[in-house]
Amino acid sequence: MSKNNHPFHLVDYSPWPLTGSIGALTMVSGMVMWFHTNNMFMFFLGVSILLLTMYQWWRDIVREGTFQGKHTLKVVNGLKLGMILFIISEVFFFISFFWAFFHSSLSPTIEIGMIWPPKGIITFNPIQIPLLNTMILLCSGITITWGHHAMMAKNYAQTTQGLLMTVILGVYFSILQGYEYYESMFTISDSVYGSCFFMATGFHGIHVLIGTSFIAICLIRHMNHHFSNKHHFGFEAAAWYWHFVDVVWLFLYITIYWWGS
Repeated sequence: MSKNNHPFHLVDYSPWPLTGSIGALTMVSGMVMWFHTNNMFMFFLGVSILLLTMYQWWRDIVREGTFQGKHTLKVVNGLKLGMILFIISEVFFFISFFWAFFHSSLSPTIEIGMIWPPKGIITFNPIQIPLLNTMILLCSGITITWGHHAMMAKNYAQTTQGLLMTVILGVYFSILQGYEYYESMFTISDSVYGSCFFMATGFHGIHVLIGTSFIAICLIRHMNHHFSNKHHFGFEAAAWYWHFVDVVWLFLYITIYWWGS
């Protein structure tokens, strides 16, 4: 029974789904305690459990795919389909925010003065930090594509440079967005405009942080020679995700920052 006569990956028993569930329960319970008693101990405990679970679960997946040969062509095709479906679900997630924004902006109600942006809202200048962030993300899309093509061409040094530059640009974007939030003249509680703005751009910011982490892990794996020009789906998935983040930002910039202001 040690050898399989099929190309599929039947996963081994793992404790990580259980510890992940415990971590999520602890974190949410800790958030309730934080809000009601201002005690953050349980929240940080839950976050710590989740981070440890994520590290060890992903470590096991890297071992299975890189060293144990469990990620056959058939398995990789399934992983690709799963990533595509995940990105499609993310597209519909952001469509809900755009739907709310256009519903509120195309026909402003009397409660917000029947104008858009609502009275008292001082919006961001779209040709300042938002335009710079747009250029940063477009450039990061170029650098990760460069890194991917370099990997296909077996150019180790250029792949490293492309991935490193993408991580730096992602961090730079997040710093600028944090500065923009700090300087904002309105908050998430300032009418439907504030709610739509911070929900849409905030969730996009979280996706940028996740994508930057994703690419940073790919950079570490690349430097440890986990990838080859024929076997590097982790890198491909990170690149797909990053291009999705780029495209969503373009829609956010055009609609919320430029047209909506």
